[in-house]
Amino acid sequence: MKVMITGITGFAGSHLVEFLMTMEGLEIYGIRRWRSRTEHIDHLADAIIMEECDLRDSTSVMRIIQKIRPERIFHLAAQSFVPTSWHAPGESLTTNILGTLHLFEAVHHTGIDPVIQVACSSEEYGLVLPDELPIKETNPLRPLSPYAVSKVGQDMLAYQYFKSYGLKVIRTRGFNHTGPRRGDVFVSSNFAKQIAEIEAGRKEPVLSVGNLQAKRDFTDVRDMVRAYWLATEHCEPGEAYNICSGVTYSIEEVVEKLLSMTDVSIEIREDPARMRPSDVPILQGDNTKFVKVTGWQPTIPFEQTLKDILTYWRGRV
Repeated sequence: MKVMITGITGFAGSHLVEFLMTMEGLEIYGIRRWRSRTEHIDHLADAIIMEECDLRDSTSVMRIIQKIRPERIFHLAAQSFVPTSWHAPGESLTTNILGTLHLFEAVHHTGIDPVIQVACSSEEYGLVLPDELPIKETNPLRPLSPYAVSKVGQDMLAYQYFKSYGLKVIRTRGFNHTGPRRGDVFVSSNFAKQIAEIEAGRKEPVLSVGNLQAKRDFTDVRDMVRAYWLATEHCEPGEAYNICSGVTYSIEEVVEKLLSMTDVSIEIREDPARMRPSDVPILQGDNTKFVKVTGWQPTIPFEQTLKDILTYWRGRV
């Protein structure tokens, strides 16, 4: 089976490759932009057939789809950092929406019939009312950032191409996922890197933080990519599925758990630059629909995930 991964050089992409390598009978293709950093997948180079492609260029996408003719596509490529979307909203909309459009158009016009998993986001739900928790797939979408708007556009394009052309698109709305190799701009990884730098004497013993009251539903990335595969095996095209643990932690609790893993005394200090114009107070998902269809359950405890992230950064620092 020819499997193609967009965003293969990213955090989730590299973990997905590691998961797919445990199976037989797969030919793994990855597409990347020429300037993409590859440190996450350098150790996997022998397992991947890499192709250069920019999803924002429709001609480039059409060429690659016609060349590979994949039977399964994992669409992970995106501008995925919420704060960046405030500073560069156009970049987020262009990459996430037009990139997805070009992929769907290429599949449609090439006439192939792959199963396509689109990595949508819990950020689409945005402003969630107290009586709407935990969040089901039927909840209204009230996006609160340009990133979230871009993911709503991606999500709705997937639905439209399923209804209009029968593309076998499965929309997975992943809640927060983290783990080793997570970029240092993301909250848990950023805190772990700061702690590792403090331990190494490279930073004063102060942990810079933003909004500590926000609550998020965390899943280990290794459980998340397994869910992506199961989605392509068992889920109904055109449908949306929450992938989440169903358990929330405040960012303050994340800080406390990480600080309990170090012997260094560290001060917590709020950094105004880390505050967002508007923030989603709580994202807690209901994974009932996905679990019923696939039997998936998260297997890696959150404490283990945080420990693995800290170990990763200690090795890097």
